[in-house]
Amino acid sequence: MVDAGLKRLALRLGHDFADQGMLKLALTHRSHGASNNERLEFLGDSILNFMIADELYRRFPRGREGQLSRLRASLVKGATLAEVAVDLHLGGELRLGQGEKKSGGHRRESILADAVEAVIGAIYLDAGLEVARACLLAWYAERLDALSLKNTDKDPKTRLQELMQGRQQDLPDYQLEKVEGEDHDQVFTVSCRVSLLPETCLGTGRTRRYAEQQAAHQALEMIEEKC
Repeated sequence: MVDAGLKRLALRLGHDFADQGMLKLALTHRSHGASNNERLEFLGDSILNFMIADELYRRFPRGREGQLSRLRASLVKGATLAEVAVDLHLGGELRLGQGEKKSGGHRRESILADAVEAVIGAIYLDAGLEVARACLLAWYAERLDALSLKNTDKDPKTRLQELMQGRQQDLPDYQLEKVEGEDHDQVFTVSCRVSLLPETCLGTGRTRRYAEQQAAHQALEMIEEKC
């Protein structure tokens, strides 16, 4: 019998599994039982790092090793993978043990990140490397398009903080303005106030951390326009 929830997830992933059991395994946390996604996670982690490195190498022919490494690190770190999981509404389909369910495991960053890697491994085993590549690049499309070799050392929040310190100003003030949506499909709105700007900058994202980064990015752009 076809699981309707997994069928909808497959559509969001961009791959219709020949073996739906492979997707189910990829979503099974170790708290659920001995048959879980740890091996798929191991495989998916290697595939993810290779595919992101390959894409960055192609996109940035003038990029130095250190720059490319920092860009890759920003894309494969746990926080980013968790954001991808939220984008795909992965949390609601996770198979967790009772303890993890009660403690909100479907929202835990590490569990979401591991599940994304496991899903990558599952797609590779189900349909091959090129299908896995196509899915992965679709999930990362907006993030890849937003990349630049400039300021590859630091994220927007760090750069904004250092800019304010360098001008002997108060540090940015981040406030959570609202959270919308169901537990497994939330959108966070965060405000960022800095003394150099009369306006309040807003950022939105599937995690609070991502929303803060977006707000900081907007603040940096507005400060640069005024300079």
